[in-house]
Amino acid sequence: MSIIVLGTVALDSVKTPFGRRTELLGGSAAHFSMAARLFTRVNLIAIVGSDFPKKHMAFLRDKGLNLSSLSVDKGKTFRWEGQYEGDLNSALTLNTQLGVLSVFKPEVSEAQRKIEYIFLANVDPDIQEHLLTRMHSPKLIGLDSMNYWINTKRKALIKLLKHIDIYVANDQEARALSGESNLIKAAKALCAMGSRMVLIKKGEHGVLFYNKKFIFSLPAYPVEKVIDPTGAGDTFAGGFMGYLTQAGKVDAAAIKKALAYGTVAASFNVEDFGLSRTSKLRRADLERRLSQFKKCFSF
Repeated sequence: MSIIVLGTVALDSVKTPFGRRTELLGGSAAHFSMAARLFTRVNLIAIVGSDFPKKHMAFLRDKGLNLSSLSVDKGKTFRWEGQYEGDLNSALTLNTQLGVLSVFKPEVSEAQRKIEYIFLANVDPDIQEHLLTRMHSPKLIGLDSMNYWINTKRKALIKLLKHIDIYVANDQEARALSGESNLIKAAKALCAMGSRMVLIKKGEHGVLFYNKKFIFSLPAYPVEKVIDPTGAGDTFAGGFMGYLTQAGKVDAAAIKKALAYGTVAASFNVEDFGLSRTSKLRRADLERRLSQFKKCFSF
């Protein structure tokens, strides 16, 4: 089994109370892939500029990712600069440079079009739709977005919801798109828009899963020292979708276990800057922390 992830590969500059890092390898697809690769073969679909460091390309390839549809175009790589303060639950965006992302139209090989598991990570909804229309017969499609697209391309995003299985959003995004302040009502409203399942990320407060058959909530893994939360949601999605791809089924038991794997993967992500922590992970590391996580529910 394998999965396609469409998203961004970026150069991130981040400042937190624990330090500052510039031009880190990041982006939604990169963070997703570091977790998903522990479960399945990952086909990364994104675009970078001619200025993208060769060492980063070699790094991604060394992690076992299929980069055959990672486009390199003339121009600058997508860059994001952000700053975290206080409880580190949300970032203040200081600068965004789209670069070659502004002209990106993803193309995949004929073999990749047959892949049944797809995750449309955070990127322009028009780019997400462009890829989705080229896939033959998807079995499971996950979709992530952000407030920027909700505010600027709401109609395109709602149209896309009718063609996906799992909508992934944080609590602010779920409220913004649904118009509901209560998260249960927000999840129901998002399902009514078309998505069969809704997964709402609540940061340090865990995650809420909803479909018409059942509701499931899971707390976050208790992390003592959060260094950099950038990409934690994408890492969560990578663990979640990666496990479902490996399992080859989407029933209640598989969903609950996938949520646990995603939660544990995200807990590693926040312990260091960028991909420093997740790029070193092995499946055994996830299993050990998952075992510890399960003990939190023993009483």
